[in-house]
Amino acid sequence: MSAANTTRGASGGFDLWSGLGRLEAELRSGGGRGAAPVERWNPPYCGDIGLAIGRDGTWFYRGSAIGRMPMVKLFASVLRRDDDGRHYLVTPVEKVDVSVEDAPFVAVEMEVLAQGRDQTIVVRTNVDDVVRIGDAHPMRFVCDEAGGFKPYVRVRGRLDALFSRSLAYDLAQLFSADATGRAGIWSGGTFYELDGPELA
Repeated sequence: MSAANTTRGASGGFDLWSGLGRLEAELRSGGGRGAAPVERWNPPYCGDIGLAIGRDGTWFYRGSAIGRMPMVKLFASVLRRDDDGRHYLVTPVEKVDVSVEDAPFVAVEMEVLAQGRDQTIVVRTNVDDVVRIGDAHPMRFVCDEAGGFKPYVRVRGRLDALFSRSLAYDLAQLFSADATGRAGIWSGGTFYELDGPELA
């Protein structure tokens, strides 16, 4: 698929959703649920068709919000961030750009199991991925000059979820200090420093 491919409806006007409908059908024909093995796919790059993800996790197609959650979840399952730092929607036969304002996912729900060094934080994203923060799904913080911070958790591959504002406030209640006085949060046996390193 390329940005030049267009479809006109019965009235002769451009059908905004025709390209997405074909792409959705292509993905569903592959069968299966959950995240697809996109890291093993190497299809040709087919350009920018106007897909974007806003800071709040809303998906857009050529400026219009995609309101169908099943479609959003399907597209999220084949999202990938490559070595070049860019995000792509990947199928077995094509790869297209997805412009991401911040992180592709948003952490919208959190559960804390146990306390202190033994605690584990479990989060659910806006597309219903559920992960336990730990070695397989590390957390990081981005701090600003005003003393604020944005927490992220690695969901899969190189894809992160940004904690929603309300969830970030809840997370702030879990900060403690380690033996050296550094501020951070324990989860899954790992201490995540407030000024810790960036994730690759």
